[in-house]
Amino acid sequence: MKENNEEKIETLEEEKPHKKDKKANKEIAKLEEEKNILNDKLLRVTAEMQNMKRRYEEEISRIYKYEGENFIKKTLSVLDNFERAVNMDDDNLEDEVSKFLSGFKLIYNDLKNNLISVGVLEVECLDKPFDPNTMEAVLTEKKDGVDKGIVIEVMQKGYIYNDKIIRPAMVKVSE
Repeated sequence: MKENNEEKIETLEEEKPHKKDKKANKEIAKLEEEKNILNDKLLRVTAEMQNMKRRYEEEISRIYKYEGENFIKKTLSVLDNFERAVNMDDDNLEDEVSKFLSGFKLIYNDLKNNLISVGVLEVECLDKPFDPNTMEAVLTEKKDGVDKGIVIEVMQKGYIYNDKIIRPAMVKVSE
């Protein structure tokens, strides 16, 4: 009987660790699942941080690229006025007025060159097909010998700063 009892005790002792193993395995599985959830959250937060950094750098880059836009918009009207003065017919003007006009021409050229040096370019449109992305049609006119949709007159020049339209050209288009 003693032997029988000893065998029962040994059997019970063998079962206890087995039950402990099941409990431990459940605990390990639960911890693995929590670890996976936390790793997933960490990956998501890391990805979001990288996206925020990328968006921030793109925004800063855009700001730097177009930082002078407002100045250029204000300066373009000055350039227009100088251009009107320069285009005046100076053949019949007296000597003093002619000197004054030559001064305007110097100022105009200097201002225009300064704008070119910072990336402001004129939209080329005369005798070109109308492009609604860079031009604004303010008038249309039927003109013999000119295809439909061709710019026949520039009413106000348009300008591009780097690769952005600052002001579209106002044009007359053939119909």
